[in-house]
Amino acid sequence: MTNSFLKLATEGNKAAILKQQIICQYILGGDSSITDLSKAVNLSVPTVTKLIGELIDEGFVHNFGEQGTAGGRRPNIYGLNPYAGYFVGVDLRKDSVMMAAINFKGQLIDETTVDFLMDNDPRSLDRLCDVIQNFIRARKIARDKVLAVGVNISGRVNSQTGYSYSYFFVEEQPLTMLLEERLGTTVYIENDTRAATYGEYMYGDAHSEKTMLYINASWGLGLGMIIDGKIFYGKSGFSGEFGHFPLLDNEIICRCGKRGCLETGASGSAMHRIFLEKLKEGRVSMLSEKYKKGEEITLNDILAALLKEDVLAIEILESVGHTLGKAIAGLINMFNPEVIVIGGTLSVAKEYLMLPVRNAINKYSLMLVNKDTQIRLSTLGERAGVMGACILARSKSLGLF
Repeated sequence: MTNSFLKLATEGNKAAILKQQIICQYILGGDSSITDLSKAVNLSVPTVTKLIGELIDEGFVHNFGEQGTAGGRRPNIYGLNPYAGYFVGVDLRKDSVMMAAINFKGQLIDETTVDFLMDNDPRSLDRLCDVIQNFIRARKIARDKVLAVGVNISGRVNSQTGYSYSYFFVEEQPLTMLLEERLGTTVYIENDTRAATYGEYMYGDAHSEKTMLYINASWGLGLGMIIDGKIFYGKSGFSGEFGHFPLLDNEIICRCGKRGCLETGASGSAMHRIFLEKLKEGRVSMLSEKYKKGEEITLNDILAALLKEDVLAIEILESVGHTLGKAIAGLINMFNPEVIVIGGTLSVAKEYLMLPVRNAINKYSLMLVNKDTQIRLSTLGERAGVMGACILARSKSLGLF
């Protein structure tokens, strides 16, 4: 079904391109009457009426019937048909995978998180596909109704070619092809931060903005950019390596092999490393006994202690937040964005993180520039990535991206 006009649109067919514009308007503006839609897409009412009729026949658009108004004739309202198909999002984390499904209208059907450790063993890819298949089966979604699957992966991802250079890099076959062979449906891969950026942009509070920066402060540190309402990829799709900006003079070797990367002082991994160093030095924390017993202390343990007002955790996050805020000040000076959203694992700390970030921004950014920028916490939290994977799969399937 989804190929009914998309192939024609890529070939330059005028009617197919207009149908894409209509669907895009429904995605961005919601349901509307034919009269309002014609104004929004700058087409005549007869032309829009004809195109809407064809989209209804193709299964994309649904007539929701008459809707009440203040007076006069009640217009029919049209919008995306929620039952036209479904899109599945898969967000790979450090030690788990989060999955969600949305309908054609973009509404969340269900979501879940499963423990999962990803590595470059080929059997890991098979296990991941089994997990995705089980998720689809459990939701009783007919396989022919799964129009696409979006998979988020950390590191360097070229979403156009389908290659991941962090996991399962096989020169002969892109990762998308390997996944499609196992899942039996179209697959798109995306860098996890860019997907979270798009999820926050489409489902969060920044949808009306033209320029948005998204900071993914998790185990690593990533940057996603919405410029003029579109995701910025860079030439090869590798933009946003914010964590590897050589800002620090600490001589700490980053996981990328370089020294002094921002990530070594402003990320979840930095907080975890510094916390363990402080415990080794004899600093006291509510996690001290666990450390003395030789038990593993995770980043989530540290954040849980912080939310219980653990002084050591608060002190370390203040330092991490200050370093992050200093780097964000540089972004503000360069981009002059309307909004910067801070998400990822560290965002659960809320004001414990935001206070040192804002203080550093005020200290290091140009006041004339930063007064135009709103700094917000993510409204989706850790769900931004999986929601972005779903909605990106829809946008790419419809040729809107």
